[in-house]
Amino acid sequence: MSKIKPSKGAPYARILGVGGYRPTRVVPNEVILETIDSSDEWIRSRSGIVTRHWASDEETVAMMSIEASGKAIADAGITPEQIGAVIVSTVSHFKQTPAVATEIAHKIGAGKPAAFDISAGCAGFGYGLTLAKGMIVEGSAEHVLVIGVERLSDLTDLEDRATAFLFGDGAGAVVVGPSQEPAIGPTVWGSEGDKSETIKQTVSWNELHIGDVSKLPLDSKGEIKFPAITQEGQAVFRWAVYEMAKVAQQALDAAGISPEDLDVFIPHQANMRIIDSMVKTLKLPEHVTVARDIESTGNTSAASIPLAMERLLATGQAKSGDTALVIGFGAGLVYAATVVTLP
Repeated sequence: MSKIKPSKGAPYARILGVGGYRPTRVVPNEVILETIDSSDEWIRSRSGIVTRHWASDEETVAMMSIEASGKAIADAGITPEQIGAVIVSTVSHFKQTPAVATEIAHKIGAGKPAAFDISAGCAGFGYGLTLAKGMIVEGSAEHVLVIGVERLSDLTDLEDRATAFLFGDGAGAVVVGPSQEPAIGPTVWGSEGDKSETIKQTVSWNELHIGDVSKLPLDSKGEIKFPAITQEGQAVFRWAVYEMAKVAQQALDAAGISPEDLDVFIPHQANMRIIDSMVKTLKLPEHVTVARDIESTGNTSAASIPLAMERLLATGQAKSGDTALVIGFGAGLVYAATVVTLP
């Protein structure tokens, strides 16, 4: 017979507060067109993007996360000292170690919480949310700060016509805490590693520094390009539209929710055509509010879902207590979907 005491946590978990930070610089499509042969009409029709935010040197991954976290903590009505864990999802924090989560935890005044980074691309927020829920129910933390943050402008090849217009910067954060009723549904998540080459970094960091220079990508000036994100657009589109609609439906089924029961749909802000196609495939009723933050924010990977959630609530398009389906999907290829009650 085991001598280990059972864990004692809350019966359920919920999102208590949300916050976001968008860099001050707004970049219209006209700026993108300075380096690629395209048009504003083409970018809008292909992606739905009109503007995106790019960070300044001062708007670091840590700085943006701290700003978003402060808003989320205030929105949750708790103090930083009550945070028991900090989870940061990002692919654009370029220090392998230490985790940026530790810096953020210290600078927001959280004391000595567990703090770590995860790398799950555009599904990262869903992964972090699931881990936070587990911590609270298991009892290892009472409140968990989950952050999705990216500076994808650092990983954008401005000469790549297929991706130059896609990416933006920003941070979104939520506080997850105890609940007396279910408010975060079962997560449907997974990966399809056989498709890992579909979205990838052009070259690895070690190739950049010690590899064969003759094999490295060069820009129009003949200089070595910084590593960037590249993707097979049509393959990603087909996968997202058809396979992720199935995952979204599985998340609804797991939560015991029908499309008619939904108030809000918050998909990863990858592409407006993908979002519209998923809405159609899922047969969402007209009363369901759909996040289309991509128009003014671009694709911010791990930050896109919390940023979209924050904007919907701030603008009154969604309200506290609404039932929302959230789904993230991207490089890996990885995905995570769940149904939540909005804070």
